[in-house]
Amino acid sequence: MPSTTRRTVLTAAAAAGITTATAGAAHASDRRGRTPARELFGRLADGTAVHRWTLSNGGTTLKALSYGGIIQSLETADRHGRTTDVALGFDNLDDYVAKSPYFGGLIGRYGNRIADGRFTLDGATYQLPVNDGPNSLHGGDRGFDKRMWDVEPFTRGADTGLVLTRTSPDGEAGYPGNLAVRVTYTLTPRGAWRIDYEATTDRATVVNLTSHTYFNLAGEGSGTIDGHLLELAAARYTPVGSTLIPTGELAPVARTPFDFRRARSIGPQARTPHEQTVIAQGIDHNYVLDKGITSRPEYALTVTHPESGRVMKMYTTEPGMQLYTGNFLDGTLTGTSGRLYRQGDAFCLEAQHFPDAPNQPSFPSTVLRPGRTYRSTTLHTFSTR
Repeated sequence: MPSTTRRTVLTAAAAAGITTATAGAAHASDRRGRTPARELFGRLADGTAVHRWTLSNGGTTLKALSYGGIIQSLETADRHGRTTDVALGFDNLDDYVAKSPYFGGLIGRYGNRIADGRFTLDGATYQLPVNDGPNSLHGGDRGFDKRMWDVEPFTRGADTGLVLTRTSPDGEAGYPGNLAVRVTYTLTPRGAWRIDYEATTDRATVVNLTSHTYFNLAGEGSGTIDGHLLELAAARYTPVGSTLIPTGELAPVARTPFDFRRARSIGPQARTPHEQTVIAQGIDHNYVLDKGITSRPEYALTVTHPESGRVMKMYTTEPGMQLYTGNFLDGTLTGTSGRLYRQGDAFCLEAQHFPDAPNQPSFPSTVLRPGRTYRSTTLHTFSTR
């Protein structure tokens, strides 16, 4: 596994998984196998059609919805070549609308929590919907994961993907400014999944976009994540108060259950008694990535499932990574396999800026102003060992 002290900088070509040889081979191959396919997934109450798009490339198959930009399924192979869906989700639209705890959602305008659903920018105070105790979580009660997106497929060189766009109008969910958002999902010929986020505004606002996929590398519905090993390149994390808002401290992970600088099993760490795991009922914390903010995606973490041999690595331009250990899955949700999801049956790794940054001046800023472009990239690679 990569050392947590080592920085792995990806060139644009390497991050996309393209070399001259692979690109040439892709051009010579039958492109039909990589052409995105669309099918009707369901209809909203007002009759709006929701489509599911299927992308396949390099041994990875991704299925995404026009509703919420949701990753409904993500299939990868184990060491024996057997393909399994490793993302939690539902097999029907109604459950996504009524029950989903952000399964696979495209999160915005602001990923994670904002204290009391309120922030002040340029002397004006903005009130957001409060949907998580006293706080606003993931853009409020109807964030980007509950909005329709325009979707355009593409097959470009050796890549295949989807471009999702929407404009969040001034005042939506209490946020200022008309925010034009463009998110690109790309599958590379090596089976990597890349997410590129872009946004512009006509008025100063705050933005923090991320993806909320629940992973289980043993397979969706297979049970506990105890057999997963996580190595995370972060020596500090942001402790939280009783409502999961960061205290402002950047605390060392050393000698705590939050220390994944060397690979450790995720589940047992989440259950280790500690003031912070008690507050969160597990781990639901932002890690301060050692690399900081970068212009190109750099190494952040490795998750390994030794039994299946699956390995997922993440690279990002973001300074933070939220680790959530499925603490609030309670056995009442039935997944795509027909099995119930229980506490600790999945983990989320959300590349992001820090929670509550609009209210914490010492955190990296999430302010976006007119004339500037918000850009962020996160790359997931899949392999076996």
